[in-house]
Order: sequence, then structure tokens, then C-alpha cells
Amino acid sequence: MINRRHIRVKVMQSVYAMLQSKSDVLDKEEKYLYKSIDKMFDLYVLILRLFVEVKNLEKNNMKISQKKFLATSEELNPKTKFINNAIFKSLEENVSLNNYLEDKKLNYWTLDTEYVNDIWRVTKESTTYKKYINSETTSFQEDKEFVATLFKEIIAPNDKLADYFEDKSIGWVDDIPFVNTWVLKTINQFKPSKPFLLGHLYKDEDDKKFVVELFRKVVLNHTEFEKEVHDKTPNWDADRIAEIDMILIKMAICEFLKFPSIPSRVTINEYIEISKDYSTNKSSFFINGVLDKILKDFTATKRLNKIGRGLL
Repeated sequence: MINRRHIRVKVMQSVYAMLQSKSDVLDKEEKYLYKSIDKMFDLYVLILRLFVEVKNLEKNNMKISQKKFLATSEELNPKTKFINNAIFKSLEENVSLNNYLEDKKLNYWTLDTEYVNDIWRVTKESTTYKKYINSETTSFQEDKEFVATLFKEIIAPNDKLADYFEDKSIGWVDDIPFVNTWVLKTINQFKPSKPFLLGHLYKDEDDKKFVVELFRKVVLNHTEFEKEVHDKTPNWDADRIAEIDMILIKMAICEFLKFPSIPSRVTINEYIEISKDYSTNKSSFFINGVLDKILKDFTATKRLNKIGRGLL
């Protein structure tokens, strides 16, 4: 499921896009924001389905090889450990996963089989595959560890696949690292006695509300928040502050003032970490300094809106 850091990243991107376009149609931008987050779940499901497609390709090639006129003994009696992998089987038979693919019409792997073929070919050539297929033991744990290694070593680092996802949805460029972590976590959570559950995009309804509440409150108050930044950075011209830095600081101020249940230190840490991925090399130090100064001022003037112990 999506975490709040990635929610903040999505909101940051939407705030940036709206301010750049000078749009004032809030409902339209909110719908686009939610849609961009929903697309993450599409990517997650597609990657899970990719395992099944690679397995099915191997199974079909086995059948073709067995029908050869001069088939070798190895082709006539192939090792079936790969196609019988318990994780692949669980994914293939999962009703919620298959229903989601059908409802969303996510037939990418049927239309673009070259990517399945590429993953299958690299898998077959890998030491990981050969070691797994030649192992004389069979267990659920071994199946799970193999799938996790297959993903980490072959699927996740595949540049051709990453380029394909980027072509399909520009927003997936930023989502891939997060979704890859999500997929790996899902694999590691498989248990032999427990069926796989597709789960939900959001942890709870509060996280879903957080998306639009943060976006709306930042956009509607961004002029006021910008004045707060200028007051705390008198030696900096507005043009010298990177646009992303300014947006991240505004978002943090918004959380200080408008979200009573979010600890201030959590807010600062989150935006510092986001700046390391999305802004300049020195941004994290600048943002930390500005937010620390703003937080002290809000605390001294009793403007900080926090409830509960340990939230300052």
C-alpha cells in the first residue's frame, strides 16, 4: 500500500503542476491527483502478473519442444519446478488480482509480448534460474526465495522494462522504485497456509483523505505560506529559492498549521528526505534550516496547531 511519503511526493508534483499552469480549477486537479495515485496500483498489479506471464511462456515453450520431431530426452521430460512454483500458482489463481486486471483492461502483456519474452530469456540464462531448477529439494520457502531473487536481480533492474513503463505512463517514472519495494514486500509476505490477498492502495480512509486535504490546503494558502518563508529568509530573494524547495517548505508549513495530529519532527524529516530525491544537493540543508526557524517561531508565538503529547 502507498505510504504517506509517497502521498506527499504526489501532492508536491500536483502543486507544482498547478502553480506552473496557473490553473484555478481545483476539482480537476484533485481528480488528476487521485488518478495518478490509482495508476500506481495498476503498475503494482502489472508487475505481479508479469511473473505469471513468464511462467506461462515457459510452459508453452515446453509443450512446443515436446512436439518436435527430433525432441531430445531433456525436451521430452523437462524439469517442471519453475512452472510449478507455488508463488506463481498463487498469483495466477488469485481471483481479486484477475478481476482487477480484467476490470481495468490491463492487457499489456498480451499486447506487448516482447517484454515477457525478454524477461523469460534473461531468466533462463541466469545462474539463479539454473541453481533453482537443478536443486533436488522442493519447498514453499525455496519457491519464495527464488521469486524474490528473480525480481531483485532480473525484473526490477531491467532497463528495457523501465523504459516501457515510462512510455505507458510518465507518472510511473517516480513510482517504479516505490512499487518495486512494494512488490518485494508482497513476495516476502507469502505464506503456505495463507492465500494471497491483493489488498488496498491506501492503508485506511484517513490516508486517502490526507491526499486531497494536503493538496487543497497548500494550494489555497500558498500565498500566505510563501510570506512566512520570505519573513524567515530575509537574505534570500524569492527567485533564488528553488521552486521545489519552496513548495516543500509550504507543504511543511501547511502540516504545522493545518494538521494537528502530525508530529512536527515527522513533517520536517519527511520533507528533508523528499528534497534529497527531487531537488538540489544543498536543498535538504536549506529546507531543514528554514523549517527549524519557522517551527521555533510558531512555537514561541503559540501558532503551532498540535494536539497530544510528543507532537511538537
